[in-house]
Parts: sequence; structure tokens; C-alpha cells
Amino acid sequence: MIVFDLACAGGHVFEAWFGSQADYDDQRARKLVSCPICGDGAVDKAPMAPRISGTRSNAAPDPKQVMQAMMMAQRRMLAKSEDVGDRFASEARAIHAGDSEERLIHGQATPTEAKKLIEEGVPVAPLPFPVRDPARDN
Repeated sequence: MIVFDLACAGGHVFEAWFGSQADYDDQRARKLVSCPICGDGAVDKAPMAPRISGTRSNAAPDPKQVMQAMMMAQRRMLAKSEDVGDRFASEARAIHAGDSEERLIHGQATPTEAKKLIEEGVPVAPLPFPVRDPARDN
């Protein structure tokens, strides 16, 4: 595994893991790498500092702030993606195969469907928080 610091055109810097430099190049060329904060696909490697042990605060980050940041990141991602509902697995496959327009999507998949997508090499990831349909809440 290799870790890169990446930056989007919007200035967001984030860390991403790849199997190799070639995996990064391939995923970037196929526009599969995007900013997790704003969804921007214009992503490049950011300058990286070597990982050297030094004097860092051992204080753990405030869990409430971490959760808030994660929720905000998910909200931004959901706002920039299309909800395909229970068609998620078939739509993700179609996008991966080039049979459907490439775009950010979210929806529902069973654990079995998600496992099959991963085995097929379709890039998917679970959302950290459940998504509630506002129409069902009202």
C-alpha cells in the first residue's frame, strides 16, 4: 500500500491509500479519484512531508468535533451525488462498465450485493452515517 496526500482544485487536502503508484495513476485517469469533502474530480498529489516522529500533542481530538466534521463531509457528498435508491448495485456496475454516465451516486445495497461489487472491482464504500429519506419522516 502507498499513501498520498492529495489536493483538489478547491484547496482541500486529504490522504488516500492505493495499492501502488500505478493504481493511483489508473484510478485518476479513469476519474475515480475525487475530493471526499467537495466531490471535485480535479485532484493532484499535494506536497508531502516525510513522516518523522516529533513532539506532537498526545491529546486525542474531541470526539464531538470529529463526528461533526464527518457528518458535514457526508452531507456535502450527498448534496453532490445522485440517490439511486435500491438500484445502487446495478447502477454502480453500469457506471464501472461504462454503460452509464459517470457520476457520483449513493443508495442502498445488501451486504451480499456490496461484497459482490467489491469482488468485481467496482469502487464502493459505505457511508459513515445512515441516510434518512425526508419524505418518509414527514
